[in-house]
Amino acid sequence: MKRISVIFTTGLLVLGIFGTACKSNKGSGTSSKTGWAYNNKYNGGFQVAPKVKPGPGPGLIAIEGGTFVMGGSMSQDLAYEHDALRRRVTVASFYMDETEVANVDWLEYLYWIKRTFPDDAEYYYNALPDSLVWRRPLSYNEPYVSNYMRHPAFQDYPVVGISWEQANAYTEWRTDRVNEQILRDRGILVDYKTLAGGGKGKSAGAATASANSDPFNTDIYLNGQYRGEGIDGKKMPKDLNPSAAAEGKGGARRPVRLEDGILKQPYRLPTEAEWEYAALSLAGNTEYENIEDGKVYPWNGLGVRSASKKTQGMILANFKRGNGDNMGTGGYLNDKYEITGPVTAFLPNDFGLFNMAGNVSEWTGDVYRKLSFEDVEDFNPFRGNQYVDKRLEDKSKGIYAKDKYGRPIKDPAPSRKKQTFAELNGIKDSTALNSSIAGKPYDPDFRGHADTVNQDLYGITTLINDRSRVYKGGSWNDRAYWLNPGTRRFMQQDETSAEIGFRCAMSMVGSAEISSKGKPQFAKPASKAPKKAK
Repeated sequence: MKRISVIFTTGLLVLGIFGTACKSNKGSGTSSKTGWAYNNKYNGGFQVAPKVKPGPGPGLIAIEGGTFVMGGSMSQDLAYEHDALRRRVTVASFYMDETEVANVDWLEYLYWIKRTFPDDAEYYYNALPDSLVWRRPLSYNEPYVSNYMRHPAFQDYPVVGISWEQANAYTEWRTDRVNEQILRDRGILVDYKTLAGGGKGKSAGAATASANSDPFNTDIYLNGQYRGEGIDGKKMPKDLNPSAAAEGKGGARRPVRLEDGILKQPYRLPTEAEWEYAALSLAGNTEYENIEDGKVYPWNGLGVRSASKKTQGMILANFKRGNGDNMGTGGYLNDKYEITGPVTAFLPNDFGLFNMAGNVSEWTGDVYRKLSFEDVEDFNPFRGNQYVDKRLEDKSKGIYAKDKYGRPIKDPAPSRKKQTFAELNGIKDSTALNSSIAGKPYDPDFRGHADTVNQDLYGITTLINDRSRVYKGGSWNDRAYWLNPGTRRFMQQDETSAEIGFRCAMSMVGSAEISSKGKPQFAKPASKAPKKAK
């Protein structure tokens, strides 16, 4: 068994936060189609950044994608659900959290909310986990109700009592905090020390920022709506557009663009296919596209105990061995923990991911359907798309409308394709009559007329509806059967459990191959890298 995640371990996260994991020396300083020079302030100032391969955001590990059989690791279907029928699919390369989100991570989130919005009790309350998930009518679990999330003894244990909706809200918050940190560390935004007045009380700039700006939001920033005194840093990129107004001795400056390759992709929940692929980690058993041995669990072998000489017989995950046996016999506990355990407990799988079996089950992004495996695409399979557009407050200037927290307001997308400018602005004419003019949002669920289930009966004749979300992996309170990555269950997206937590994922941009070392490659033509902005 070989572990393949060493190139993006925690010790190298600085590459993902402050720079890029690798840079390409390919590219061109001149357009191959027009002959115009890039990054030249005298010919229009079109700026092209050096081609980069961004590293992962904080806490993430690179997962090289590929083909695998969803449901292929299941050897039996004990409940006869027939909802995990084998199907070969391809998962694109992506990043995934090394560990589950821990209590200390959630406390950081809650602290930010209370500090940033001290008078918004509703915002803080809605973000609180449901600590009452520990209560059972015939069990004494009150100590967990009071202590599990906040006591330091549990700070590195996975957060539970989190609904799917709360987990999604956390991923959006985390995206903004990570990107804000990158920009402040680089001096593109005012750094935190200056913002706080250098530790000697608020400066004038800090006071201006505090009074006139909302918290940093990635979408709002990229749209040019997060600027001004007390916000702009001294090291903003140069703007080579000849018509840009100079700002002091440094000349014209601009915010970072997506094209600069500095900001991270959004954190999100992994899809069901991504989660199963990452948990199974067959890449560790693969050589030259040949899978040497399959897996039943995230580790090799058919059992749940270690076969290594030094740890022989030790349980490899935190789960319930049988009725009334959550941790084994006093004096020699089998998995060491009566409920959850630390997020780095036990051995990581071949991708370097901890607790992909046991500890807590984990939310995925997918809507549950029994026949999802048959219905979804075979490339990046996913069910649950809800396409949205950012609402425009000023259509002529492209200004986004913001909610009271400084985030863009998002509306259901009215079309499956790019609208004409007339449609976008609601201009009715004979050439612009479509669903967007009629005011009907576009429905991305292609079941349409083929869905024979009466929507009115959801929740009455069946427990499955569009708010039913897939969660994967066995928990501390589950039998070994559920440790198999192919098993799947569902729960309503606004419900919570003491057995369910989550971890985040992030899409990877650029090449799918994580490392080309030792692998045959075609020679690439040499070319100049884009010149730096003058």
